[in-house]
Amino acid sequence: MLGNPFDAHFWTSIDGVLFDLDGVVTPTAIVHEQAWASLFNWYLTEHGNGVEDRSDFTVAHYHEYVDGKPRYDGVRSFLSSRGITLPDGDPSDEPGPSTVCALGNRKNSEFNKIIERDGIEPYPGSDQLLNALDSLEVAQGIVSSSKNAVPVLAGAGYGGRFQVIVDGVVSAERGLPGKPAPDAFLLGASQLGVDPARTVVFEDAVSGVAAGRAGNFGLVIGVNRGTGAQSLIDHGAHVVVDDLGELVNVVTQAADRDS
Repeated sequence: MLGNPFDAHFWTSIDGVLFDLDGVVTPTAIVHEQAWASLFNWYLTEHGNGVEDRSDFTVAHYHEYVDGKPRYDGVRSFLSSRGITLPDGDPSDEPGPSTVCALGNRKNSEFNKIIERDGIEPYPGSDQLLNALDSLEVAQGIVSSSKNAVPVLAGAGYGGRFQVIVDGVVSAERGLPGKPAPDAFLLGASQLGVDPARTVVFEDAVSGVAAGRAGNFGLVIGVNRGTGAQSLIDHGAHVVVDDLGELVNVVTQAADRDS
């Protein structure tokens, strides 16, 4: 563990910070939950003949099977929990029920409809922490499994805000495995020009905190947005907070001392 994030000296000793997006910077996890529920409940109702368990997809299922994973991996994971196997298909498949990719593409359509209709706002505490880190001139990047990271950031007023964005599009182009593999975080650190051992990772998903630990990052901070503090710790978080705003004062103190 790199140090104590509730000590102001800690924040003057790090090289950079890598943030997951959904559930850490923006409350898009709520939108993802809605989109996944819409997808799977439609599938189970309309195309679940012969499936023994056709009960609704819940928030608990979201955290257990899909949170933090690449979209198609999330489809496979939940379907497997219900004893359903579909052909993978191709990412170019039209949204529909016939393949893993078709279902994943339908979920993306549902997500974009919700964002377009309702918009998105960053968590206030996250916004405050980002501004405090700016005062310290700490390098910052986004590492997200989502292929919608860029439009979500733009919708939250963060277009061009981050020096590095490694999202689902970048990972797919480079053939990187999804979290809990550390590859995306390690690429983010490399592009940001920081040493993982001196870098902080913020994650709200168990697969994400596991990825941070697997990459030997100096400090992995779990953000408990419903996953559960103990679950985040069990999967690799060094420290857990309920909101990034809990760290604003100590980072501000560090900035004041450094000025």
